Amino acid sequence: MYPTSLAVIALTFSNYVLQPVFPNCIPPYNASRILSMLCLRNYKELAPSNAFRFWMTPSVGHLALAFLQGSFAFSGWNFLNYVTEELVDPRRNLPRAIFISIPLVTFVYTFTNIAYFTAMSPQELLSSNAVAVTFGEKLLGYFSWVMPVSVALSTFGGINGYLFTSSRLCFSGAREGHLPSLLAMIHVKNCTPIPALLLCCLATLIIMLVGDTYTLINYVSFINYLCYGVTIMGLIVLRWKKPKIFRPIKVNLLIPITYLAFWAFLLAFSLYSEPVVCGIGLIIILTGVPVFFLGVYWRNKPKCVNRLIESVTCWGQKLCFVVYPQCGSPEEEASSAHSWQLGRETAVRK
Repeated sequence: MYPTSLAVIALTFSNYVLQPVFPNCIPPYNASRILSMLCLRNYKELAPSNAFRFWMTPSVGHLALAFLQGSFAFSGWNFLNYVTEELVDPRRNLPRAIFISIPLVTFVYTFTNIAYFTAMSPQELLSSNAVAVTFGEKLLGYFSWVMPVSVALSTFGGINGYLFTSSRLCFSGAREGHLPSLLAMIHVKNCTPIPALLLCCLATLIIMLVGDTYTLINYVSFINYLCYGVTIMGLIVLRWKKPKIFRPIKVNLLIPITYLAFWAFLLAFSLYSEPVVCGIGLIIILTGVPVFFLGVYWRNKPKCVNRLIESVTCWGQKLCFVVYPQCGSPEEEASSAHSWQLGRETAVRK
């Protein structure tokens, strides 16, 4: 999910940076991938005769797909949940961040689209590789360079947030024993999860080379909502089976039930409308099942397999200058003279 999202944002970043350089054509494939790696307006298109005129025959599947693609702009609401351990006073700040950010993003996203449709026709929108750049060229004249710079800064900052949360997922999963222990190791001085960050970046580079922006958005949006729905089902099951356990943050059950109803509609018709893209996403997720059974569930592995895992872990420690986090704080571990040896012994035992 997260490497694909990173690839989408990085490709968008490169498109908006390169579009002014190639104003009359789509930026070259190699240039785009390389860069990814390293007050009056014309309102005629908002008139009811144009705004509500279908120039293609709509279907329920197209409607679901439109919701799915539009939801990509709002997917950041879920990422704060993964870094609650790093948040200051998460019981207060997590709901506050969500309740402030979602209306704000909705406001900006809606009025940005209204602005686009006041200046461009649907055909112009579809033919543009960087809509905001085309919008700026139509309205801002010599200041049109503001649009690609703004989008580039926004996407570059988004990549930073994605890397932070996605590496945190790998780090926590490895700490719980669901992934190789090497991914739960941190840099000996900087206390950053270097192996988890490198894994996320490597997966992003691979995905960036095999898909275009819109296909990746369809893929990751479907998988995002599939995982969100399963998570919320788990919430409802826990509220039913374990009603008395401590819950730092608790919401009315009407909210997750309403979400699940919308979720079922969205996924069913998206799968019907784009069976190939959604099917490939399902297959990729299911590849994790044999990996889980071979790497985690299978406890009594042969000694040769354990020796191989140990050697890979030690090699990763030396390459990334990492240690396995102990019970103390990262600062205490970094200052300990024996932290490297302790980390190595812990990794070997695990």
